[in-house]
Amino acid sequence: MRSFVIPALVFASAAVVPALALSDVEGLIRSRGDAQEPVFRSSTRIVPVIATVIDAQGRLVPGLDQDEFTILDNGRPQEIVFFQNEVQPFTAVVMLDYSASMTANLDRLQAAAEQFLLRLLPEDRGQVGSFSDKIQFSGTFTNDRDDLIFALKDLQFGNPTRLYDAIFESIAMLEGVEGRKVVLVFTDGDDTSSRRGMGDVLDRAKNDEVMIYAIGLESEYFNGQRMVRTRPDRGLRRLADETGGGYFELKKTDELAPTFTRVVQELHSQYTLGFSPTVLDGREHKLAVRMKQSGMNARARRTYVASPDRLSPTD
Repeated sequence: MRSFVIPALVFASAAVVPALALSDVEGLIRSRGDAQEPVFRSSTRIVPVIATVIDAQGRLVPGLDQDEFTILDNGRPQEIVFFQNEVQPFTAVVMLDYSASMTANLDRLQAAAEQFLLRLLPEDRGQVGSFSDKIQFSGTFTNDRDDLIFALKDLQFGNPTRLYDAIFESIAMLEGVEGRKVVLVFTDGDDTSSRRGMGDVLDRAKNDEVMIYAIGLESEYFNGQRMVRTRPDRGLRRLADETGGGYFELKKTDELAPTFTRVVQELHSQYTLGFSPTVLDGREHKLAVRMKQSGMNARARRTYVASPDRLSPTD
């Protein structure tokens, strides 16, 4: 079982829950002198739940205390035994649609992706990639923002659109990475030629504990015969919801940069909660995070598997 360094990962979704070993938490807290050491009962098993909180206007809400949150496991409130609201590092693959429909908007897309990369913190790591009829990655994960921005210029475009293959391969690139793992995917259209389906991607994301953020753009382009209007693939919203990420559907290209910026702000503004399940029946349980203040909403993973094989004792 892989250890899960409990950083803030809002993955509101049906992701299979990783184990949180006490040694992981203690190591994380020792490395951050401003954090307070949490108290755990001996021999407990912890389910980490990472949440993003927004208000009624869709604004991020930082600085909340533990008593503002309630976790429900199959509808039953749980005692929160771990709470963290400090910024935690993440590793991300930024996967961009470079198919023919994006040709006229490629410069704006690259400039928008730069806004995400420029806001990475020193402990964050990233990699960029593109997809069309081929799938391309920049190479290795790095925290060098200049290298990542330069790599955007080296990505190739083509046709058609292997959207789900690209997300699946992006998840595979994150295999073995510790801590929060994120795929940020952008597209302006449907999947047209993937071997993998949305279900394959969702299963892989849940198994590998990867959060998916998706940005979709409605656009128009000339296909050589007529103007064609595109819409983002409908499966993206479910992938984001099921893995605790976020989905943003845009109608204007000038919304691209603010949206890429919003995603990185969310990743730096998340809460990590933990509870000890009372029943380990090997089944998938529904998860929900509720806020005590009216007008606030928490996005978080929606399920976990209550299995001793998935959760490690903390002693």
